Amino acid sequence: MKLSNLKWLILPLLILFSSLSGNAQENIKYQTPPAEIMELADYERTPSVMLDSRNEFMIFTYRSTYKSLDELNQPEFRLAGLRINPVVNISSTTTYVNNIKIRKASETSEVQVTGLPDNPKITSLQFSPDEKNLIFTHTSDKGVELWVVDVAGRSARKLSDRYLNANMGNPVTWSRDGLYVLVRLLPEERRALIDESKSLPEGPIVSVSEGKVSQNRTYQDLLKNKNDEANFETLATSELWIINLDGSKSKFLD
Repeated sequence: MKLSNLKWLILPLLILFSSLSGNAQENIKYQTPPAEIMELADYERTPSVMLDSRNEFMIFTYRSTYKSLDELNQPEFRLAGLRINPVVNISSTTTYVNNIKIRKASETSEVQVTGLPDNPKITSLQFSPDEKNLIFTHTSDKGVELWVVDVAGRSARKLSDRYLNANMGNPVTWSRDGLYVLVRLLPEERRALIDESKSLPEGPIVSVSEGKVSQNRTYQDLLKNKNDEANFETLATSELWIINLDGSKSKFLD
């Protein structure tokens, strides 16, 4: 084959290879659907409403239609049937409220609650026994915070700088007189979680079958080894504290 003919044969192959290489290196980003589909999918949810027993105040709570990519990308531990975000210590399946408004029955429109945290991620919203206050938790980037709303004043403030442990469910309970709340806080001296990808096993994993007929397990994410047991104990352990509405606190039964 002549050199000139070989050149014309190789040149298209080089162009094709370059094109394929460029396509392979292209960073594909999430795409936005056409406007017609966005109008159907990207809608604002109707707020939920809480009413006090005297039918005096209505609490309007709002939440996003969908979870954000950041929420979906959070780390998750699956232990003893629970789904836990180990960074902020709350269930990874939690659905958050992102705004609160209050309206008196005699008013024609809702009033925005002032003082809410930036980028609110609110849950565990509860009236006090006298229904003058609302307690709630806010999940920040570092942990679960305790907040309170003055219903008549329609203002919110943070009650404590300590982070709550919401891994086992709602971490806040009102006292009967409504003067304080009993909370589960993260221990001040907390053992670090075990990273199984970096820990060396102490021995092999051995499964034994004795040939007996048994029913299949239907429970998900059971504790499978000592590391799971240690991590579950760390995530589930809390300290019980009393936090007053002025922000002062004391250890329960201390």
